[in-house]
Amino acid sequence: MAMIAAYVLAANVAAASAAPSAPAPIPAEAARIHDEIKKPGATAVLLSVWATWCTPCREEFPDLVHVSRELAPKGLRTILVSVDFPGAEGDTRNFLASQGVDFQTYVRTGKDDAFVNDLEDKWSGVIPATFLYDASGKLLKYWEGKASYPVIKKRALEALAAKEKP
Repeated sequence: MAMIAAYVLAANVAAASAAPSAPAPIPAEAARIHDEIKKPGATAVLLSVWATWCTPCREEFPDLVHVSRELAPKGLRTILVSVDFPGAEGDTRNFLASQGVDFQTYVRTGKDDAFVNDLEDKWSGVIPATFLYDASGKLLKYWEGKASYPVIKKRALEALAAKEKP
């Protein structure tokens, strides 16, 4: 019996160490997110504000990640900002890992109203919220609520194409 327990323990340890992991989200206020949006190197930036407790956010997330991976080679940078409550860092990181997110993400700090108003004054604060910016950080489009893969991809492609227009 002790031998079986040892095998079960070893299997659980091996499974835990093989589990996917995601980088811990960096705490950030809206100013830090604006700096990331304007960071050189991207043709367009897709910013998603989401939370693990938000069902539409969780439903949309795989499509966002799919578009992100598909269009990154064309110059799309994706920034994910969790607005989960303090103390939910483990849930946030586990969700990101379950979605295969292996790039740096952020978690909102400060008061909700200040974050919403400082990020984008047109935004009501509803999540999920998605914003598309050009390479200089100019807002091209934003929407509140869940969008499907074809819609997200079409809008991201339009943002990427915006650089070609005079």
